[in-house]
Amino acid sequence: MAFDQSYIEQNRASLERIRAYAKLSDKELQHPVGEHWTVAITLVHLAFWERRVLLVLGKTEREGKLSSFDLDIVVNDISLPVWAAIPPREAAQLAIETAEEVNKRLEEFSPKLLEEIYNHNKRFVFRSLHRNEHLDEVDRALKG
Repeated sequence: MAFDQSYIEQNRASLERIRAYAKLSDKELQHPVGEHWTVAITLVHLAFWERRVLLVLGKTEREGKLSSFDLDIVVNDISLPVWAAIPPREAAQLAIETAEEVNKRLEEFSPKLLEEIYNHNKRFVFRSLHRNEHLDEVDRALKG
């Protein structure tokens, strides 16, 4: 069975959405998204969870088989003060750089191992699912 390669284009498209938000003004990056988040916090949140995927990819590659770990959603709440302390422009740049790195790793990853990761958690491969979920929230918040 050939592995579905559509994740490549979907991930690239969601990265372009992140790039577009990085062009917002500092004031716009501070725009509220929900009760506690801003556009910048949303972007650094994405970068944080992209780093998780990089860890899963690295560990899976080293071990030659799926290697994942569970994290609880409480990580977002724990991380919020740290994310809020990151200057908005740096948060946007971090989101771009991390998404670029994840896209590159996924595109070059062993298809056999990538399929194992996909079967464990589709969102680890189709990063656009997580990215677009939050970028859609930003869209709604900015439109007001």
